[in-house]
Amino acid sequence: MDNYAERLIQFLKERADSDEKQAMEQYMRNQFVFLGLRSPVRRVLYREFVAEHGKPQDVIAVARELYGQPEREFRYMAIDMLSKVVKKQPREILDFYERLIVTEPWWDTVDLLASTLVGGHLQLYPDMIEAYNTKWIDGDDIWLARTAILFQLKYKDKTDVALLFANCEKWLDSDEFFIQKAIGWALRQYAKFDANAVLAFVESHDLAPLSRREALKHF
Repeated sequence: MDNYAERLIQFLKERADSDEKQAMEQYMRNQFVFLGLRSPVRRVLYREFVAEHGKPQDVIAVARELYGQPEREFRYMAIDMLSKVVKKQPREILDFYERLIVTEPWWDTVDLLASTLVGGHLQLYPDMIEAYNTKWIDGDDIWLARTAILFQLKYKDKTDVALLFANCEKWLDSDEFFIQKAIGWALRQYAKFDANAVLAFVESHDLAPLSRREALKHF
């Protein structure tokens, strides 16, 4: 194990909070194990750790080790660390992000990976969008499909609208809650920049009630 990661893991485990742990596990339907370190606390602790040990030299290696830990907070920390260097990564890092997406996936990790890491990376390398988007949106993994629908969340007026609408259309018939929610969320986000286009799309398609409600939430 990377020595930096090993020290960080031990540092956080020694500061676990049993009361918060129970509440956090219940919130996530007892699907995952937690240390009990909520985001503000976790970030303060990491700053303390960095003040003593410095920043990691190999962020990818550390993130890989953190993601291999059972406690969910290590996944969040790995994503936080990767987010700070998203603009410095080589093209091939997208395969690593993809592996993280499908590792014990749930909305708490997938949404951050999709909107920040995948979205940021594909802004740097837009020529990669077609191949990966096609693989994810045409596949049968709902979390990769959700990633395809959500990766443009932060693109604002630079959103490829045709691609956004095509991705939504591909999964309109899905009865998966997390897909329906993603469609509505992505449309609602883009509506901040072109409300008429989103309204026209919603009115011309048979969206699931959840997707429609989310898409039109601010109309």
